[in-house]
Amino acid sequence: MTVDERPSVGGGRMLSDSSAAPSSPPVVAAPSSVPDAPGSAAGAEAQLARVKSAAMKSVPRFIGRRLPWALEERISTLGAVRIASWNINGTKARIEYLKAWLEAVAPDVVGLQELKTTDDRFPFDELREIGYHAVTYGQKSWNGVAILSREPAEVIQRGLPGQDEMGSRLITAKVSGLTFTTVYVPNGKTLEHEDYQRKLAWLDALGAHFEEHHAATDPHVLCGDFNVVPTALDTWDEDSFAGDIFHTDAERSRIARLLDWGFTDAYRARYPDERAFTWWDYRGGALHKKQGLRIDFILTTEPLVGRIREASVERDWRKKRDGMTPSDHAPVWVDLEG
Repeated sequence: MTVDERPSVGGGRMLSDSSAAPSSPPVVAAPSSVPDAPGSAAGAEAQLARVKSAAMKSVPRFIGRRLPWALEERISTLGAVRIASWNINGTKARIEYLKAWLEAVAPDVVGLQELKTTDDRFPFDELREIGYHAVTYGQKSWNGVAILSREPAEVIQRGLPGQDEMGSRLITAKVSGLTFTTVYVPNGKTLEHEDYQRKLAWLDALGAHFEEHHAATDPHVLCGDFNVVPTALDTWDEDSFAGDIFHTDAERSRIARLLDWGFTDAYRARYPDERAFTWWDYRGGALHKKQGLRIDFILTTEPLVGRIREASVERDWRKKRDGMTPSDHAPVWVDLEG
């Protein structure tokens, strides 16, 4: 990561991404078909076959003879829709890791952030080979968001109105019977940097966009990297970071606006008092010291809240695997009753 700043283990800053806008990104359609998608004639039988196949592939590669916990849980929740979100911190650097995770965890719809690639360089074919459609809003070197899905997705929005200069940070599609939006919120760098005010303006525009163009009574998922720590429970050291970037009342009030509009934090609905993090600095052994932040969320509207069966932060997928370097974020997922 290169120009973004996040609180580090020692109280310093970590370089990350940029806010530069892309120039007229092309619209790239999803592949025309994916075999055995949910809702097809193959139905639940194909879903079970996919999960069992993923289990067999994952056992020798990662953990010997025991099934991964996520797969054991997945097999027991067939019929549910698994919604996931992950800041992958670069598609090119993470494609093999991403494919391994998709095959092991078997989500139905995924929001990806920080693609750091243009639409024409996105690995559509590689993902289609393992059963995923993809729609993207990419950008060279920075930002970029995508939606992966078992069923074809119909894009209804690329970009946040009035915020083009902030880059490729929002995509919305209709998929699997719901509206699905994934976002990569600007980082803000420091409170003194001009990007902090731009971040607040972007979040204001996001809140206004939902208030003006969407209804909280419709089934809608909003997920992504929000670059905001919503409460003291979501940071490893509130006392040290209180009032600092990600932890300000101004940032938190923008997340509260989304919740007041009608979204529910799905992880908190399931685990209201659990301390869990989704991002850890690469430096200083932050992961193993449990020095992280929860800045990646899956938010759902009221029609979906009653369907939340389980929620998870996949901390083990923040670790190196088979020599593959992970993102600095962990993937998160929620199971919804089918």
